[in-house]
Amino acid sequence: MMGELSFFLGLQIKQLKDGIFLIQTKYCRKILKKFEMQNCKDASTPMSTSCYMDANLDGRAVDKTKFRGLIGSFLYLTTSKADIMFIVCLCARFQSNPKESHFKAAKRILKYLKGTTNVGLWYPSHSPINLVGYSDSDFEGCKLDRKSTSGTCHLLRESLIGITRSKLVWLSQLQKVSI
Repeated sequence: MMGELSFFLGLQIKQLKDGIFLIQTKYCRKILKKFEMQNCKDASTPMSTSCYMDANLDGRAVDKTKFRGLIGSFLYLTTSKADIMFIVCLCARFQSNPKESHFKAAKRILKYLKGTTNVGLWYPSHSPINLVGYSDSDFEGCKLDRKSTSGTCHLLRESLIGITRSKLVWLSQLQKVSI
């Protein structure tokens, strides 16, 4: 009665003959504008290979409210951009006392988003039904508490999904116990 769904809760939905495409281009642009990064240079990856995040107790503090707002924006954006999940979760660990180094890492994510605003999730309608899962962890990768970070993702019909308690999600989380 209302026509084809094309926009829902910040998600742009493009329904095509051969599948469905989910993207958050408008939301990406809104975040870039909000944090005054719409004219920044693109970054090819969301995280630098030389990035080392720690508590940085001696670093200069930044506005907690602004940093938390940025992290919250990123978390909502992971709905269609699973490629930023790891670094967003890593930055989120420092929300109680963010420093310049943490904000710099978050700005790198914004630079990455600037170059990937048109990247989203593609769900083709005609492909074999295969379920494939991947997982990885970094053994004691956190230098602060020696905990590992685990990550998983699942592909159904060549499309990214995850299955956890009947919810569709992907995962990147710090393990609860030390090894």
